[in-house]
Amino acid sequence: MRDRLLDTLPPTKYRRFLVYLMGPYKAHHGENSEMFAFLERLRDDLRDVGFNAFLATDADIDLDEMDAGTQSLRFARASNAVVFVVPADGQNLGVGIEVGAVLEDMSDHARERVLFVHEAGVRSAMIRAVADRWDATVRAYDDEGDLVDGVRLFVRDVMRREGDGSLPFPPEE
Repeated sequence: MRDRLLDTLPPTKYRRFLVYLMGPYKAHHGENSEMFAFLERLRDDLRDVGFNAFLATDADIDLDEMDAGTQSLRFARASNAVVFVVPADGQNLGVGIEVGAVLEDMSDHARERVLFVHEAGVRSAMIRAVADRWDATVRAYDDEGDLVDGVRLFVRDVMRREGDGSLPFPPEE
């Protein structure tokens, strides 16, 4: 899957450093189109600074070829970093399901590559479980600028840790 993504996605400065962005959206149904645009802006910002960020829809894999759940797992395994974004006004049930599935699928060291970032004020048992059960990084954000800054720092840290050998590379898959 990693090679397929690298062949499909447009090149960036750090082309081989894949960042999979996930959040509550339905890109082709008009629902949550504002959230989709929000995630696209985050993706584009990360791409502008050189990271090869992508949304599931960017991979252009038909659901008849591979179902959405399998795509999420395979994209996460193939990526250097995975970022779940949960806004206060999003439909978060699907994200909760994906978060649990992806984190259960990952080994302990791979979970160090996962950032779960939620809008300040969003509370749920799933958010607590992300930190407690799977020991993944959980952070809150106040606004879009704060979100972008936090994601950039996390992704840079993963890249730095890969470079100094403190985080095993390559990612799984």
